Amino acid sequence: MPTRLRPTSSVAAEAILVGDPGRALLLAQELLEQPKMCNHARGLWGYSGRTPGGRELTVQSTGMGGPSAAVVLADLAELGVRRAIRVGTCTALDPALPPGRLLAVAEAHAWSSGGAGEPMRPDPELAESLRRRLGEDAQTGAVASLDTLHGGGAPAPVEAGDAADMQTASLFSRAQTLEVAMAAVLIVTESAGGEALGDVEAEAAAKQAGTAAAASL
Repeated sequence: MPTRLRPTSSVAAEAILVGDPGRALLLAQELLEQPKMCNHARGLWGYSGRTPGGRELTVQSTGMGGPSAAVVLADLAELGVRRAIRVGTCTALDPALPPGRLLAVAEAHAWSSGGAGEPMRPDPELAESLRRRLGEDAQTGAVASLDTLHGGGAPAPVEAGDAADMQTASLFSRAQTLEVAMAAVLIVTESAGGEALGDVEAEAAAKQAGTAAAASL
């Protein structure tokens, strides 16, 4: 029995994972024809349906932070998910990364006050497919995954990666254990200097990233 998810309808073998339940609804409406909610337990909204091309796809929210995301991924694997792409957000560490830029993750590592953990990498085939679909609108980079991004101590230094988030390292690590092919694309929602991405722009970037992710699976 899954730990967190309580699906009320079938879950597809391919999934897009997002942290925010609202973004799950946004992408389900954007990517699926007649999406059907398949989970609402614990506020982790999930939707399944067919893409316009006729493929079954699930869009599932994971909640905030690496532990929550890892548990949700394990539940999805138990329910039959075999390929997944994280469409998430990040804060830039590299001053050259502007808000709104899409970052295809080449590696991620857990960051703590003691430094960086071992790099976790995406499934090579799925990551390459995602990079091709994203095209010139994205760049490839490394991500440092922290327990918190705001108000929880010193952030990771620029040397830790191009950007910081809260989930990708945990998802890559758990996916390897579960034998789930996993990749990730992140939206830069805040620059290294503190400039934030607007809501309208963030929604457009999420749709762009989600469309590329769906086509890559």
